[in-house]
Amino acid sequence: MNLNFGLIGTITYDFITSESGMSSEGVGGVLYQAAALCGLGKRVALYTNLGQELVPEVEKIIESWATLKREGINHVPGPGNQVHLFYPERGERVETLKSVVPPLYPNQIIENLPEFGMFILVLNSGFDIELEDWRKIVQVAKCPIWIDIHSLALAKKLNTQRKYLPLPEWKDWISGVSFLQANAKEVASMLGHPERVASETELRYFGEMALGSGVKAVFITMGKEGILVIASDKSKKISSASVKKVIDTTGCGDVFCGATAVKLAEGRNPFESASFGLLLATKAACVKGIKETYTLACDYRETKKRNK
Repeated sequence: MNLNFGLIGTITYDFITSESGMSSEGVGGVLYQAAALCGLGKRVALYTNLGQELVPEVEKIIESWATLKREGINHVPGPGNQVHLFYPERGERVETLKSVVPPLYPNQIIENLPEFGMFILVLNSGFDIELEDWRKIVQVAKCPIWIDIHSLALAKKLNTQRKYLPLPEWKDWISGVSFLQANAKEVASMLGHPERVASETELRYFGEMALGSGVKAVFITMGKEGILVIASDKSKKISSASVKKVIDTTGCGDVFCGATAVKLAEGRNPFESASFGLLLATKAACVKGIKETYTLACDYRETKKRNK
């Protein structure tokens, strides 16, 4: 049976604190995309290097995910990808890596590529896969590809705050890709000025450049302001719905990725797809952690079934 999605990324262990005093910890990273995809009923093959010390906790979480294919989860020695995230009252979150896992090799992925209806690369850590190996995958793939730039624009350093750096090689990463996701700060890095957030004019300019490189649609996440979608025929800013109480915004962009990709794979246009992705991401801000995110997606799917 063919799989709906192939998914590359890094499973992280997150230590989260905020200026308001909130603190929590638990597994995250690419499991947020997997939770959204599997919760919405899609069959997913996950490819990741997982630190041996995280295996028991991760297995406990995903053991009930019937649509997740686990053969691509490779166990590697050590504590895994550990990251400290600090959320200030204003501005970008502060990320500090404590440990990482080695990049994936492409051979197993390339063997399975004919099975996928869509392929997603999420650069959770920036160490996820080498550019040379990513190019090998893209050259073989026949299905649409989604890439989330995510941490690729951050300095590859441990035990210190990761700073945004210029990312002049971004076109090499997106060549042959159908859908591109980034936030405004990551776009600024790709434009060569990581010291500031890109303006909306610059975001649209970047989107046009990406379209000129062959991308079909660009999704720029803008936090509370919503999503800027840029496609071949037009661009549109989609606003977030208001929520009574935000519990945790960690993983919201990842849920947006998974949910939007589901609708794109079903044949919806980028704007309809992004509207659904933003809806589910907004709901995800009202829950905490991978388990609740998976339950949220499952509940949404079951509710839609009952209402048909």
